[in-house]
Amino acid sequence: MAEESHLWIARGIGSVAGAAVSLIYLLPRSRHEAASRFLTGTVCGLVFGGPTGVWAVERLGISGLVSGAEVLLTGSAAASLMAWWALGAAVRISRRYGQK
Repeated sequence: MAEESHLWIARGIGSVAGAAVSLIYLLPRSRHEAASRFLTGTVCGLVFGGPTGVWAVERLGISGLVSGAEVLLTGSAAASLMAWWALGAAVRISRRYGQK
């Protein structure tokens, strides 16, 4: 049980870190936008962090060199970062083309 909680902590830290880093690169226009994208990034990092980490490790060929916690931390951060960017881009595109 302790090993599983350790992995959930790594997944949570990665998810929050990915969402937080994303805020730096593309600043939100409002608090509502920031909160929704941060929450979406965090949830996507928690849900898709495992598969994303496994995919990345296999693509890089380093599966025997990293621990399960590192795979989850990296995968969660990457999934969170990508979800935030996708949502942010979708919001800005819809605003740009929706106000005609």
